[in-house]
Amino acid sequence: MTGTVRSRMLGTIFALAAFAPPAQAQTYTVLHTFTGTDGESPLGLVRDSAGNLYGVTQLGGASGQGVVFKLDATGETVLYSFTGGADGSYPTIGLARDADGNLYGTTAGGASPFGEVFKLDTAGAQTVLHSFTGGADGGQPNGLLSDPAGNLYATTYSGGSLGRGVAYNLAAAGTETVLHNFGGLHGGNPASALIRAAEGNFYGTTWQAGSAGYGVVFKLGSTGAETVLYDFTGGADGADPYAPLIRDSAGNLYGTTSFGGIVRSQVCPRGCGVVFKLDTTGTETVLHSFTGGADGMNPSTGLISDSAGNLYGTTPTGGASGWGVVFEVNTAGTETVLYSFKGGDDGGKPEAGLIRDLPGNLYGTAIYSESGFGVVFKIAP
Repeated sequence: MTGTVRSRMLGTIFALAAFAPPAQAQTYTVLHTFTGTDGESPLGLVRDSAGNLYGVTQLGGASGQGVVFKLDATGETVLYSFTGGADGSYPTIGLARDADGNLYGTTAGGASPFGEVFKLDTAGAQTVLHSFTGGADGGQPNGLLSDPAGNLYATTYSGGSLGRGVAYNLAAAGTETVLHNFGGLHGGNPASALIRAAEGNFYGTTWQAGSAGYGVVFKLGSTGAETVLYDFTGGADGADPYAPLIRDSAGNLYGTTSFGGIVRSQVCPRGCGVVFKLDTTGTETVLHSFTGGADGMNPSTGLISDSAGNLYGTTPTGGASGWGVVFEVNTAGTETVLYSFKGGDDGGKPEAGLIRDLPGNLYGTAIYSESGFGVVFKIAP
């Protein structure tokens, strides 16, 4: 295990001063406001080559159990409305889309209370690929990663031989293979999707466990052998990474922690969360430590990057009005708030990450809106 105590104070001291005021050149637009019947509380988006957006809502729809939706230039279309029966209920974050246009996702409920993996084809026909038992196969699935052969890779928050979640492969035919059981010093309760590097290794985070109990960054080989790359201490370096990672061409990893960093006893007594970088030697650098003020607090979603290495993300709370922010952290570690939600018709509480198109427009969702049940938004540069 490497990099447990390096670079923390330097990164945090730098980050205390590294905050810029909200950018004024950004244009924020609400693309869709949910009404309840078409969905409620939207989560993360995926985008096709034509610019159409796809996502899920946790609630709403014909049965109140959530929907899969498409948003194009003409408006929103509900592609599937969950019934709460064997087809599942309460879809969770992290749709995946294959080259044929099929969508894959997970639900929190269904035939089993431990969640399901589903496929939605281009005709709107839904198939349950796996229903978790909460036992050796895992329970409470997180977001999915697909490969060109149709295999899905992911983690579960619970279940497995140690009870702290698993990493698994789900073949195109629906056969599940557990690759790794989480628990103990090697991290437990992963809460996010995996990423995969060109050499075939998987990278991710666990929300809890590890040496200090505050989660880890890990690498899994193609056969499931785990290496802990970083073990969070719960202090200035961060605590409880809830979101997936991204990786640059040099092999550096970037992510967020929901807690740790700057402590403000009346606002975030466990720390307001951080944006971090982990280099290939296991050295962690805190790029930004949230203050719980205008810069946001307690990020729970992953980052995206642009070609220049700038990072973009959201926080569900904090900001000028307390309803969360969309932020940018540049390569020098300076954070700029691109948009601060007001909690009105513009929405509030963005609980999913962003996607970005080639011109640099950002797209995301917020689970609240004053006149509806959440919004899909766009931020133009």
